[in-house]
Amino acid sequence: MRHIIYFSSKAATSGKALSDGNLMKAGRMDIAIHSLIQGLFLSHDFRKDVVFHLVFYGMPDPPKHIEIQVKEGTPISKRDVGNLIKKLLYKYRSGEKKEVFPGCFIEKKSLLKVIEELIKEENEIFVLDKKGRDLREIEISPKNAFILGDHEGLPKKELKRLKGMAVLTSVGPKIYFASQVVAIINNEMDRRFND
Repeated sequence: MRHIIYFSSKAATSGKALSDGNLMKAGRMDIAIHSLIQGLFLSHDFRKDVVFHLVFYGMPDPPKHIEIQVKEGTPISKRDVGNLIKKLLYKYRSGEKKEVFPGCFIEKKSLLKVIEELIKEENEIFVLDKKGRDLREIEISPKNAFILGDHEGLPKKELKRLKGMAVLTSVGPKIYFASQVVAIINNEMDRRFND
């Protein structure tokens, strides 16, 4: 199973912030949506081998962790990803990891806690960083997790903590959009672990 963790320090942490449809004002939720689409969608199909994590640190109630794995009954379509995220944020309940729809969970959890749990499950952790080792040149276990940030990247404090737990990796010599990075990761992992 592959895990992709998208982090945003500004993405809204309440459904109300998404109600007016202004994704830019909701902490660049448009980037989160595009990244999620690249993470879970294929042409005429869905990826069943990816768990996509959204970790939002924006106002008014950070942190929020959304976890989505497409399963039978997951109500997901490319045209309505923003609405799905909004519904998940509205359904948050303090003190619990709530499964709102099949394969769709929300809880209050920090990026570090998400990573610590993935390490306990024996996932190899990679942080996307332009100074990291080339993705094509490193060995990767089939149980892996990739962490990437929004247009502002990962905060220095979080990156410093993660360096001791993860391998810094790069997708190439150029700087790409977060959604493009997700597509590159999926493509590389498909080539390596195609069942």
